[in-house]
Amino acid sequence: MSVLLTLCVVLLPLATPGQGARRWEPCTDLRPLDILAEAVPPDGSARGISVTRVQGALGLQLSAAAPHAISFPASRIFVRCDLFPEEFSIVVTLKPPSLPPKKNEYLFSVVAEGPDALLLGLRYSPSRLHFLFLREDAAGAWQTRVSFRSPALMDSQWHTLVLAVSEDSFSLTMDCGVPVDITADVPFPATLSMQGARFFIGSRRRTKGLFTGLVRQLVLLPGSDATAQLCPCRNADIVLSIPPVLQGLTGRPADNEVLKYPYETNMKVTLGSQPPCTKVEDAQFWFDAGQKGLYLCVGSEWVSVLAAKEKLDYVEEYQSLHTNSETLGLEVFIIPETGLFMATANRKTTSAIYKWVDGKFVAYQDIPTQQAQSWRHFTIGRKVFLAVANFDPNEKGQEFSVIYKWSQRKRRFTPYQRVPTHSARDWEAFEVAGEHFLAVANHREGDNHNINSVIYKWNPTTRLFEPNQTIATCGAYDWEFFTVGPYSFLVVANAFNGTSTKVQSHLYVWLLGSFQLFQSFLTCGAADWEVFRIGDRVFLAVANSHSYDVEMQVQNDSYVINSVIYELNVSAQMFVKFQEITTCSALDWEFFSVGEDYFLVVANSFDGNTFLVNSIIYRWQGYEGFVAVHSLPTFGCRDWEAFRTAAGSYLVYSSAKEPLSRVLRLRTG
Repeated sequence: MSVLLTLCVVLLPLATPGQGARRWEPCTDLRPLDILAEAVPPDGSARGISVTRVQGALGLQLSAAAPHAISFPASRIFVRCDLFPEEFSIVVTLKPPSLPPKKNEYLFSVVAEGPDALLLGLRYSPSRLHFLFLREDAAGAWQTRVSFRSPALMDSQWHTLVLAVSEDSFSLTMDCGVPVDITADVPFPATLSMQGARFFIGSRRRTKGLFTGLVRQLVLLPGSDATAQLCPCRNADIVLSIPPVLQGLTGRPADNEVLKYPYETNMKVTLGSQPPCTKVEDAQFWFDAGQKGLYLCVGSEWVSVLAAKEKLDYVEEYQSLHTNSETLGLEVFIIPETGLFMATANRKTTSAIYKWVDGKFVAYQDIPTQQAQSWRHFTIGRKVFLAVANFDPNEKGQEFSVIYKWSQRKRRFTPYQRVPTHSARDWEAFEVAGEHFLAVANHREGDNHNINSVIYKWNPTTRLFEPNQTIATCGAYDWEFFTVGPYSFLVVANAFNGTSTKVQSHLYVWLLGSFQLFQSFLTCGAADWEVFRIGDRVFLAVANSHSYDVEMQVQNDSYVINSVIYELNVSAQMFVKFQEITTCSALDWEFFSVGEDYFLVVANSFDGNTFLVNSIIYRWQGYEGFVAVHSLPTFGCRDWEAFRTAAGSYLVYSSAKEPLSRVLRLRTG
């Protein structure tokens, strides 16, 4: 600001009335210049953008198909002269995506039209925010970069950044926190010309470096530090100016959000056991000291306004469940008005169903099976079904899997339909456009692993499942169905092609009445896919079990390999590698949550020497990904299931090497 004030003093005599001089005006108005509003029409109809609401706030999502569509000439805002202000603030509100190491994305840039030279830009990486500008002197021109550490950006939350620049002083404030100040060796130029330049939002006029997150605000404020005008305020509400298309309510505050700044009011808080909630107590508070919760009387109900956050403290063994034989798969499910059940897929000729009674699983029903691999529970209307994947043929050499239906009268599952299968490993039940489907993972036919797996469709007339589509698979082990917006996906875990476990597993998308190939992943003996969501982010985790090729010698460490977590990149329209985790012949992933924390547990089965290996619970740590927090002794662990009752949260795992499954209780505090 000092340079502008000095300039005003020097030019003041020239602007004195009566002396015939034109009144001096600064290069730009000292008002917020909404860069987003300049680039985006009021109705948001520009090509290459979409409006998305996340956590109550509206933001713009850019498309990789049109990286330079959101741009405008600099002359539109630099109307009096073509010099960029020497002192200014840049305010940006964004929800950054998670980026792999060494990846950079541009929030905005100013590029010279002719030589494609970057005059000015703001970009970020997983650990830093970089401000770039072009500096010229008699020796020539070079690009200068000022970098700030920003490890807290990629936590799936909205953030507002204020970058204030004055000569060689650069200051970054995030979410009205403590500013980070840097004094650079090279000052920002006093005469950075914008003549013939162009602003690009979320890019540098090319697809590489395209911003894949959400942006809500991008404002240039000449001549001052904008922090004083903005703070204090909530992250998504720190606003100087936003485009008309993004204006509107930002939604209610996050659940149980504590007010960050003091307010005073007269209120009454009742302590002790729960009091009545009537018109007399309306708008009064009750604090439950035992549960550490604060409640507000609204009408006739106590509504929770502040509750202690549930945290996972440790895991304890709760029940040892002796099974008919080794258990290869588990399925926990609820039958309405009947209770919680668990089906075990047992190696020998009898599998079992258990019911949760008085806080324990107790034997409920035995079902004949042929080396059952897994169960799948599903419903069609009010009908309740269980499908078992049989690996072996029966005593007559017939190979089929069986769908069972719950009999409300008998209170038992009864055989409903036999389905021809080939060493079936898994069933997946799903619904698309109101129609019901079952997909079977056929593992092999004789010694041939390269066979078709089948998708069956429910015929409401015959009330049977009928073949609808075949998909070529290689030693298929697992199917996983999920949806993203209006799109339906089905991913298969291919484990072995007859010579190698290093094969492509495929992701299919539902188009025009059938599943079409969408993306392929190189996997190593893939045994399981797990899809899960954290906020608005979608992840796919694959359990890789074994790295083997007929031409290589057997090595013990070929079981200790990386399993992979992928994340959906909406802009790129594909899943990209997010994290690799070392596992020991992993056979299953299970995702679960406790309070506001998210977890993944892996079934480690064999390390090349012993089946007595630890399975690991990983906790979601934001930009760090999943971090190991609990190590659980397991023996030939095959499958994990998470479930919850009124008494708490539990995990149960099965062993493929002993007739014993174990229920673990998640202790919270």
